[in-house]
Amino acid sequence: MSRSGYTLPVFACAAAVAALHWLRNRQSLSVASIDLIEPAEVAEISIEQVAGISENQALAITRSDPGDNLDLTRNTPIWVVVEWYKGDGNKVIIEGGEGIGKQFNGEGKAAIYGYAQRLLTENLQRLLTPTEKIKIIIILPEGRSLAVRTSNSAFGVVEGLSLLGTTGISQPLSTPDQLAAFRADLADKANQFTTLVFCIGENGLDLAQKLGINPAQLVKTANWLGPMLVAADVLGIKEILLFGYHGKLMKLAGGIFHTHHHLADGRREILTAHCAMLGLQSPDIQAIFQSPTAEAALKHLRILDDNTGSNWVNQVYSNIAETIDTRCYEYISSHNQQGKTIIACGSVLFDRDRQILVKSKTGCMLLDKLC
Repeated sequence: MSRSGYTLPVFACAAAVAALHWLRNRQSLSVASIDLIEPAEVAEISIEQVAGISENQALAITRSDPGDNLDLTRNTPIWVVVEWYKGDGNKVIIEGGEGIGKQFNGEGKAAIYGYAQRLLTENLQRLLTPTEKIKIIIILPEGRSLAVRTSNSAFGVVEGLSLLGTTGISQPLSTPDQLAAFRADLADKANQFTTLVFCIGENGLDLAQKLGINPAQLVKTANWLGPMLVAADVLGIKEILLFGYHGKLMKLAGGIFHTHHHLADGRREILTAHCAMLGLQSPDIQAIFQSPTAEAALKHLRILDDNTGSNWVNQVYSNIAETIDTRCYEYISSHNQQGKTIIACGSVLFDRDRQILVKSKTGCMLLDKLC
């Protein structure tokens, strides 16, 4: 049985609690109890070190443990400085220090998202008197070097890692045990709804909720899209909306139904093929094929549109979205033991700025229905 762990915000919160404990009691804390909020349970997190920096500042260090997950943050240190604060504003102020990414399109705002903000605020506020205020500075000493090995830059986060997530539990997304857990969640939701939304990761889940989609209809699939589509068909789901980052979801247009990059990555081939089919000129086709990332290829098409007044982005990505829908139908049909597929699939692809890039015809219909 695979072991789950905790997400980075949980360890940052534990370090903040330990640093505040030192400020108030001048004593080190070996274990911090953290209310995870999502899910509703308490985690006991080991504190590696605590030190006073001054009368008004303390530093605490924890170390990431994501469980049996292929997570590059495993064992990375999380430093948190807490200081008494006397300025205006909230009782708990949260800032990103070295190694915390900056939102490229958010005026350099620290990439500390909703769940992390809520987790830190609620846990620390409970420990403060009505007149006390604190500032929390989160530091990831290895964050800058680790970030180059992630897709953060594709979502406009630079110079470090983001504190992203909707839950405190870090599940082993790459193991068969996790697929079983995803299928169990799917089965539970299939008892309540006939229309569901498949999201590969946290960015999709977060954006879908912001658009007004019922969280109870969201299903996380990680990279297991093929098995999850087949399971949805078996469970009698009528409609599936595939909601994801274009650099991931476009793999389905090439018949790749397990989207982890270690197994297959045909993104530039898929993009190039669709561009060629639609009549893009040879120099631009070559530029697309040589683009280092899907985001770079999209940028090239956008520049081409701006310079020529053409509509290549919409043409190419609309074609890809429709192909995704067709490929999903064919994939489900090929695995349907009863020879009849009644499930309808639609696609919505978004870009690194979390802006919807394109909707397939079925995807547009389903999104209107869900929002």
